[in-house]
Amino acid sequence: MRNTRDTKLLFELSEAGRRAHRLPACDVPERTAKELLPASSLAAAPPALPELSEPQVVRHFANLSQLNMSVDTHFYPLGSCTMKYNPKRNERAARMPGIADVHPYQPESTLQGMLQLLYEMQEYLQEISGLPACSLQPAAGAHGELTALWVAAAYFRDRSEKRTKVLVPDSAHGTNPASASMAGFQTVTVKTLASGAVDMDDFRRLLDDEIAVFMITNPNTVGVFEPNMKAIADAVHARGGLVYLDGANMNAILGIARPGDFGADMQHYNPHKTFSGPHGGGGPGAGPICVAEKLAPYLPTPVVVKVKSLEPRVKSQKDGSTASPALDSPLLTLDYDRPKSIGRVRAFFGNVGVLVRAYCYIRTHGPDGLKRVSENAVLNANYLLSKVKHFLPVPQGDRCMHEFVATAGKLKSEKGVSAMDIAKRLLDYGFHAPTVYFPLSVKESIMIEPTETESKEMLDAFAETLFRVIGEDAELLHEAPHSTAISRPDDVRAARQPMLTYSSKE
Repeated sequence: MRNTRDTKLLFELSEAGRRAHRLPACDVPERTAKELLPASSLAAAPPALPELSEPQVVRHFANLSQLNMSVDTHFYPLGSCTMKYNPKRNERAARMPGIADVHPYQPESTLQGMLQLLYEMQEYLQEISGLPACSLQPAAGAHGELTALWVAAAYFRDRSEKRTKVLVPDSAHGTNPASASMAGFQTVTVKTLASGAVDMDDFRRLLDDEIAVFMITNPNTVGVFEPNMKAIADAVHARGGLVYLDGANMNAILGIARPGDFGADMQHYNPHKTFSGPHGGGGPGAGPICVAEKLAPYLPTPVVVKVKSLEPRVKSQKDGSTASPALDSPLLTLDYDRPKSIGRVRAFFGNVGVLVRAYCYIRTHGPDGLKRVSENAVLNANYLLSKVKHFLPVPQGDRCMHEFVATAGKLKSEKGVSAMDIAKRLLDYGFHAPTVYFPLSVKESIMIEPTETESKEMLDAFAETLFRVIGEDAELLHEAPHSTAISRPDDVRAARQPMLTYSSKE
């Protein structure tokens, strides 16, 4: 429901004839839309849009923006999503005219700077992952997962091997089984232990010659580095299968461990999470993948490669002939000549703006700096765990990687206070809610990830607030949040009876 202090909707502010602009008189002969467009392209009536003045529009959206929580204004303890602060210098770099204004259909000879940046980005991601081939094209982490599984499917088709199954731990991100299904595989769930590690007995029982890929997140979703990773990879490889590493939690191991070194054949990155870039809100993302050498021929096209010269692109103004410029250093081009490729998976070259921000982040930190990023992320998570475990149990133990999962199970049984109640009440204290009810393997789970960008003072304040919240009256928590523009909705009703259109009667 809407809070009484909430601003009115734009439709409620609308007055017929009100405008935010005045256009000058047309200086060319006027023609109606009916004269210019076929009848099939014309609407029966104009859309019912609100009519407002410019101050109304500006104030409305300015007021709404002040109701938002963001990484620029609040602490986001959003487990498994690495919602860390993004340096503004990377945003400025991505908006530079020489980067923001280039067009992918320009001649390659005019795109050498951008191609150099993308080529180096490929090299950096390959080095960080320990995998020698890369595609920057996928548009998001889940899209990267799907693309990697398409690559795997192409690899097995090329070898005339019929493999139908993908193994996925029960603590995996929900996108893992979804991607496997979309790629044409059957998902087989592998149990995990109370410690968060893969149940090796169940894994061995399920492993057979029909297994195409074992998908694993490492560190996993409860913040534990898989202790049997090498044994799992060796067993899958012995059966001829491939190991896919869900790279959602790379923020924990940059410069410390490489997936290619501990057995992964494929992985995706979430550059907006691991490095830098806007996160969430439905905007553009990126999900580059890195793969082993044997999978490189199947990567999406095009791939940025170095060549000695570019093919002639522009005719001479004098005689109409063409000629390549005489350059000593290798040039860069987009390579489409890959017969075994799965083909293009994204328009143009993917969401380059996100890749530019991630490139700036990597160049800023360098190898030693990236390692410190992960060391500090792990340090912050363990510090917060040490403060929280005394009043919210952490089933997986006293140590974690970049995140940990606490449980409100005892509070629920004793006071009727749920993980959702705690998350909603934290909003009243100016903290974004952590992830709750994931993974499902932990009852009343509260997944917390502080990231490396938060100070000790902020972590202390969050822990103290969390302690205060669980001691509050249960009824107060059931109705939280109390100070936000939107109070707690009826989740069941919202799911069953979604209101997808505006009505002035509401």
